[in-house]
Amino acid sequence: MEQLKDIIFWFQNSTWAHLLFRIGLLIFFILLGMIILNFFINRFHRALKQGIEDPETLKRANTLIRVFKSVIFFIIFLVGVMLILSELKIDIKPIIAAAGIGGIAIGFGAQNLIKDLIAGFFLILENQIRVGDVVNIDGTGGLVEDIRLRVIVLRDLSGSLHIIPHGKVSKVTNMTYGYSYYLFDYGVAYKEDAEKVMRVIKEVAEELRADPNFKEDILEPVEILGLDKFADSAIVIRGRLKTKPIQQWRVGRELNLRVKKRFDQLGIEIPFPHRTVYFGNLPETLLKSFLNQKEVRDEKR
Repeated sequence: MEQLKDIIFWFQNSTWAHLLFRIGLLIFFILLGMIILNFFINRFHRALKQGIEDPETLKRANTLIRVFKSVIFFIIFLVGVMLILSELKIDIKPIIAAAGIGGIAIGFGAQNLIKDLIAGFFLILENQIRVGDVVNIDGTGGLVEDIRLRVIVLRDLSGSLHIIPHGKVSKVTNMTYGYSYYLFDYGVAYKEDAEKVMRVIKEVAEELRADPNFKEDILEPVEILGLDKFADSAIVIRGRLKTKPIQQWRVGRELNLRVKKRFDQLGIEIPFPHRTVYFGNLPETLLKSFLNQKEVRDEKR
């Protein structure tokens, strides 16, 4: 009991104890505020997702909420640091003034950081990309997992994570903005009737569109663009299928499989490259010797 009384007496009369107690309370309330805000923001986010049916609007809302959460937490952290400095009797006015003056010098040294922040602000404001989009940024493609204040986080098909600063983004190709197209090129032999082949592709595409597993993802009937080009060993028929965002690859793979099966059933030839070897004006004896050696090797196999 005597030791407990001594501790209480020391605590009541110690300036350091009072200071540590106040700083501890500040840290506690800062953390508590972050937890409460995070709870309400997540709850609002869930309610928002239930009330929005348009997937494009939902993507934009998800992106803005992520950025808003980052900004709010940064502001709370900054205010908390200022309050703790005040409790330590450190005058923050000179710090603020020095920050204003030193901001110019820091700005020169942190040009890339400022560039990233400004570029990211306009990227989000103009709704160029959203969380959940599949994009290609200067040759790096992947699914947008997160958009932060300074960087974009992409995950490619192999699972690799790419972190790209906003300031480094010069060209963005969004492959899932609003809707997508699966573009296909089917090459068939020159002897085939091109119009018949086009009809077959349309029939297969309509069967796919009527399939319950795919009809919700296909937005319009297939569009056959026509006979696109004369290749070395095939005539190429080009077309496209409009789908929901990100579903073009799934639908396209199934379309390719069904078209291949139908071509096989109907005997429509899908040619493969052939090569003819021309020996030129070789002496007849040398040519016969070469052919005889080749026959011997073939027999041994």
